[in-house]
Amino acid sequence: MNGSMINAMVSMNGLQVKLDMIADNMANANTAGYKRKQGSFEDLLTTLKQQPQGFAQPGRLTPLGLNQGWGSRLVAARTDFAQGSLQQTDQPYDVALTGDALFEVMTDGAGGRAYTRDGAFQTVLDGEGNRILTTQNGYPVSAANGTRIVIPAAERSVRIERDGRVVGLSDGGAETQLGRIAVVRAIKPELLEQTADNLFAVPAGMNRTDVVEDVVPDAGNGIALKQGFIEQSNVNMTDEMTELMSVQRAYQLSARALTSSDTMMGLANNLRA
Repeated sequence: MNGSMINAMVSMNGLQVKLDMIADNMANANTAGYKRKQGSFEDLLTTLKQQPQGFAQPGRLTPLGLNQGWGSRLVAARTDFAQGSLQQTDQPYDVALTGDALFEVMTDGAGGRAYTRDGAFQTVLDGEGNRILTTQNGYPVSAANGTRIVIPAAERSVRIERDGRVVGLSDGGAETQLGRIAVVRAIKPELLEQTADNLFAVPAGMNRTDVVEDVVPDAGNGIALKQGFIEQSNVNMTDEMTELMSVQRAYQLSARALTSSDTMMGLANNLRA
């Protein structure tokens, strides 16, 4: 296989991954709290070839040395955690995060934890008639003390403060502290793995404290919770469409280079002395 075919093949592999990322972003443009994916490319090894002195003919201006590239590859696929716009819903269990933070949810009964920006919460009944604050997919929202947010049946409604405290309101107007929603900040956001149901998780084999840290929302860290709002996806469809056309054109040119190289090899094989 000659160099031009290798160059085209390697570039097309990276561009295909980029196309999949753009498609995922566009499909989740209306998913609450979704964070767009973006990739970084770099050139592969570039070699310097020196032509024999026999090419130095009179009147030839082309230099004898030439660079030969081997395509580009996708070196990193990371998540853009930029803030999305907030949409007011006036729903009591809709909560939007502002600032550099994530909600923590429970993924299983064995202490599994995951993180999300999707604050479209709901409540489900437990066996005692109390309500458990969960995500739309049924994952319980973690409290700061490691337990669940439980809303007793006697509480008529709830108020969620900017620092994450959940206050139960009874029919008589009495207030009950029900806990504080657990909020974390990603120390190394590039290490978070995007999983199903719009969640992020700490990779297996890594310590949680090396990737995220617990925080208390306040004015000092710029983190706050807003009840009755939902954070929208940070996907900009105009940017995604523009990037999609650029990647498609690059893929098309690489495919054409591969076809041309195959044609030239076929012509060379059919030559007769």
